[in-house]
Amino acid sequence: MTVLYQEYFGLKEPPFSIAPDPRYLFMSEQHREALAHLTYGIGSDGGFILLTGDVGTGKTTVSRCLLDQIPPDTHIAFVLNPRLSVEELLAVVCDELGIVYPEGTTSNKMFIDRINDFLLATYAKGHKTVLIIEEAQNLSPDVLEQVRLLTNLETNQAKLLQIILLGQPELREMLSRPGMSQLEQRITARFHLGPLSKKDVDAYVSHRLAIGGVNRQLFPASLMPTLYQLSSGVPRLINLICDRSLLGAYVQGKDKVDKATLKQAAQEVFGKNEEGGQRLKIVGWIAAGIVLFVAVAALAKFSYQSIFQRVSLPGREVLEKMQALPSAATLQWPPEQPLDQSEEMAFQALFKQWGSSYKVVQKNAVCRQATREGLQCLKGLSDMKRLIDLNRPSVLKLFDDKGNSFSALLKSVQGQRVTLYLADREMTVEAKEIEKKWLGEYTLFWKVPPSWHGEIRPGEAGKHLQWLAQLIAQKTGDSRFSLKRTYDEEMVKEIKKFQLEEGLMPDGIVGVHTVIHLQSRYGAGGPLLSKGSEGI
Repeated sequence: MTVLYQEYFGLKEPPFSIAPDPRYLFMSEQHREALAHLTYGIGSDGGFILLTGDVGTGKTTVSRCLLDQIPPDTHIAFVLNPRLSVEELLAVVCDELGIVYPEGTTSNKMFIDRINDFLLATYAKGHKTVLIIEEAQNLSPDVLEQVRLLTNLETNQAKLLQIILLGQPELREMLSRPGMSQLEQRITARFHLGPLSKKDVDAYVSHRLAIGGVNRQLFPASLMPTLYQLSSGVPRLINLICDRSLLGAYVQGKDKVDKATLKQAAQEVFGKNEEGGQRLKIVGWIAAGIVLFVAVAALAKFSYQSIFQRVSLPGREVLEKMQALPSAATLQWPPEQPLDQSEEMAFQALFKQWGSSYKVVQKNAVCRQATREGLQCLKGLSDMKRLIDLNRPSVLKLFDDKGNSFSALLKSVQGQRVTLYLADREMTVEAKEIEKKWLGEYTLFWKVPPSWHGEIRPGEAGKHLQWLAQLIAQKTGDSRFSLKRTYDEEMVKEIKKFQLEEGLMPDGIVGVHTVIHLQSRYGAGGPLLSKGSEGI
């Protein structure tokens, strides 16, 4: 239904989604300062960066904006669910950074040694490594202490790991408690995000409308004091109220939001009505062939009778035209399915693509099981084009219109259309539709070559190069390459040429992305997006 009001107001996309899209970040003075603190911290010699703020003030969006400014030679590890044991935290860090560890590892020392080796290797290349922990107020004291100890990993010249903690105000209280002074002293940059000021609300609304594709005032300036009062300046609440208001104005056939519609929207967001506090109960009707207006009212949670009586004639004509529109699949998590199982269901589908089944033993065990089966996880942030170029089924983290996250499997691609496996069903949509609800976070599996030791650099020699020599022989049609056991200049030249063809950095280093592209082009790489795969 949001798509329909987009067309009505001439918007190219929903301007008030609460998904943390960096494009919509409104740079108020304090958001600009918060980003400056994070950027400064990333450029420092290690330690902690602290960003706190109330729910809905924009912490996650600021952090996503920071990622756009981080140099490409920076390795990023995300911990999105910090309710972990010490062992689980260290395992997640290893999984995020692609660090291999022995199956069944339970030794914290083993994890830390592997992490330290990785950090030393990346530091030697001039690279940086950053660990970002969201909702850090949920870290238990022993896990927080282990996080602090990770900053002890260092050389004589510099710390090896930069850690960003994002959390709600109680995180500041945690760090001020007795016994936390050692961690507190290692914070090199900190900032607390508060609500927008009254003068910023007008600019915030205009900014989001402009990014959404409209520069005219859909919310008159006279409404801004009321909007500020209703939302207390919290960006997430502003988004919810404005989204409901546009839907209400659309239903009534108005070309802009008025005060009555704004207040009605706020009452619905907060679950109260003017008559005394009971949330309006609306019955939605199914789209095709049924009065679609009722479905719109269901989403907006405006009373059908009270609004329809106020609908102007042009508005009625719009509603009549809507009835003739075909129904369309919406990229939402099915309400009848438990949202907290979305990730598990998506990974079950991914393992099935690889001819296996996901055995849920404990949280965050996906990559460990993949390793046992000769696979590796690749996690990161991407755009749709680059992800499709990797040509592997991938689990995507998506956001619905309410900002709730859910997981889906990107299963196959045909032209500009992609097929998702979402909950218990398949759905085919335009690739651009996914990008509206996706910030780029993905997880995929790739097949580990025989005797894989990590990236292969020019001059290396050994039997572990046999698979690479055979692929280059297949690529060139020259059987001489299959006999090589040294990654010599001739082989490097062929790999650089291949990297250029695939849009990769032509550095001659055979890393994970180059391996995946080689396997996709010349086979033996597992299920592919472009060819589809067996049904789930």
